[in-house]
Amino acid sequence: MYYIAGLTTLPSAAQTVEGLAVFTTFRHFQYVLSGIRAIAPVANAEAGSIRTTPTSFIGKIITPIHGLAYFIPSMTYILCVTFNRFVQPAWMQRMSLPDAYFTYENKVGLRVAACAATFVLMRFIGRTAKHLGNQWHAIGRREKSRVVQTGPYAVVRHPGYASVLIQELLFALMSWSYAPLVGLGIIAGAFAVKM
Repeated sequence: MYYIAGLTTLPSAAQTVEGLAVFTTFRHFQYVLSGIRAIAPVANAEAGSIRTTPTSFIGKIITPIHGLAYFIPSMTYILCVTFNRFVQPAWMQRMSLPDAYFTYENKVGLRVAACAATFVLMRFIGRTAKHLGNQWHAIGRREKSRVVQTGPYAVVRHPGYASVLIQELLFALMSWSYAPLVGLGIIAGAFAVKM
C-alpha cells in the first residue's frame, strides 16, 4: 500500500465505510443546524418571541440534556474516526454492536443502508420544518402560536421528535456502536418529560 503524507492513497473497504458514515453524520448535522439558523429568525419575526418557557428546574435543563445526548456520541464519532485515519479507535471498537450475527457483507450493507436512510430522513426533516414554519421553537410557546395540522403534523403530533429518535437508531447502525443507543434512551426520556 502506498502512503502520501501519512495517508493511504487508496483507502481500504473498512476505511471507505467509515468515511461514508462520517460524511453522512456530518452532512446530517450541517443540514439540521443550517435549517435551524434559517427558520429561527423567520419564526421570531412572524410569530413573535417565545413568551412562555418552563419554570421548573427539570423544565429548564431538559432541552440541553436531550441536545447533548443527541450531539455528543455522533460528534465524538466524527472527530475520533476522522483523526484516526477513518478507522475506529480501539476504545470505540469495544462499544461495537455484536458481529456474531452478521457476515461482514451484511454489516457493511446495513451501515450503507443506514447512511442512505439518513438522507431520506433529512428530506422528511426539511418537509417537517416547512410545515412547522413560523411556529418553530426549541421549547416554549410563541406570542402568536397556533397548532400545526398539515403535512407530517396531520399524522404525527411530534414528527421532529420522531425523526430524532429514528436518526439515533440510524446513527447506531452507521457507527456500528452502542453509544447512540444510550443517547436514544436519554433522548426518549427527555421527550417523555417535554410532552
